[in-house]
Amino acid sequence: MSGRFIVLDGIDGCGKSTQIRHLAKWLPNSGLMPATARLVCTCEPGGTLLGRSIRKLLLHNEADHIPSAKAELLLYAADRAQHVDTVISPAIRRGDWVLSDRFVGSTLAYQGYGRGLDRELITNLESIVTSGLEPDLTVLLMVPVAVSMQRRSGKQNDRIESEENAFFHRVADGFAALADQRSWCRLNAQSSIAQLSKELEQTLRQTLQ
Repeated sequence: MSGRFIVLDGIDGCGKSTQIRHLAKWLPNSGLMPATARLVCTCEPGGTLLGRSIRKLLLHNEADHIPSAKAELLLYAADRAQHVDTVISPAIRRGDWVLSDRFVGSTLAYQGYGRGLDRELITNLESIVTSGLEPDLTVLLMVPVAVSMQRRSGKQNDRIESEENAFFHRVADGFAALADQRSWCRLNAQSSIAQLSKELEQTLRQTLQ
């Protein structure tokens, strides 16, 4: 029996990491997973050893090492290809469940809508690196850009997180458009952590049971 593939996505500061940690504890005891299945929690970029090296190249702030927009896109693609081939697909074939912080939607939102790169090109690249793999469920955690910025204030931001507000507004618009196009589940991530966790649990039960 094949496993399941679940993705949480959204702009920086939407609470993905917190909810991934919650689901990592809740899912194995939820009754949704077969007794023989293991939960694999992962992320992009950086879900493999190679990916962690790529992540450093992508997110550092050193001005003389910043990749161009196209180079950035291809680095994300390389990270995802390795991630799909060595972590996600093998786990699903084993019957395990995979829970990922980000997947293909982030590339379309950040590099397509945010950077303004050709979205058809990105979609074609996506089909190559994923070999057609699609999540069973993608949940978009939605917060206004102002809330995202407020939550990240006072923290040390990486190169992407340090972009200007206009960039994040384009990214947020991109996520909203993708949610419509791809029938993602959308949750209001401005609610309390506990409330959002309950809504996520309910969404997973309704979708994956």
